[in-house]
Amino acid sequence: MNHASARSTASGQAAVRAVKLDKRVSLPSGELTILEGIDFTIRAGERVAIVGASGSGKSTLLSLLAGLDVPSGGEVELAGERLSALDEDGRAKLRGERVGFVFQAFQLLPSLNALENVMLPLELRGERDARGPAKAVLEAVGLGERLNHYPRQLSGGEQQRVALARAFVARPQVLFADEPTGNLDTHTGEAVIELLFRMNAESGTTLVLVTHDPALAARCDRTLHIDAGRLVAA
Repeated sequence: MNHASARSTASGQAAVRAVKLDKRVSLPSGELTILEGIDFTIRAGERVAIVGASGSGKSTLLSLLAGLDVPSGGEVELAGERLSALDEDGRAKLRGERVGFVFQAFQLLPSLNALENVMLPLELRGERDARGPAKAVLEAVGLGERLNHYPRQLSGGEQQRVALARAFVARPQVLFADEPTGNLDTHTGEAVIELLFRMNAESGTTLVLVTHDPALAARCDRTLHIDAGRLVAA
């Protein structure tokens, strides 16, 4: 299914919803508010950029939306599930079945080669044939000749392509990307972004992207601007 048809069939469905979302932490000096009163809905198939200055709360928001962290107040709905209704194991199961991740620091397992890193999410889901789909998606990102290479044997751009392959191999409903080009030079970063948007268009996945790059944000359908923990523009 292409991106346009995926959007039309999913029209009106909410992939991610934040309702009066707060995040506070206790410090020796008192309570620190990181996020306050965040409200928005991301429809299935949308590509949404979350932007803001360093320290504004972007990555914290992404962690809350993905169920990697729990809010101090409010609610997150992810792929039709209220995260507050799930325990830690339930949130992990939801992520494993419906969510993909791409991080700035790649987060590949150094003891696994490229193919094994991409097979991992399918194996964790209990799928019998993990090797076939993993090999196919690595070939699609141009790494068909690097299947047996370990992360230390790959360039930064190649490692991020492995990370993209790992994110998309499980056919996620929602893909979270946190500064996916932050550790790459400009030319390599542009190539990775082209690949990210191409794969996203082909799969029709909902994309939630944290970035400080205005040009990258402009490629998304919509931008959510976080300033000092508050949503100031959408």
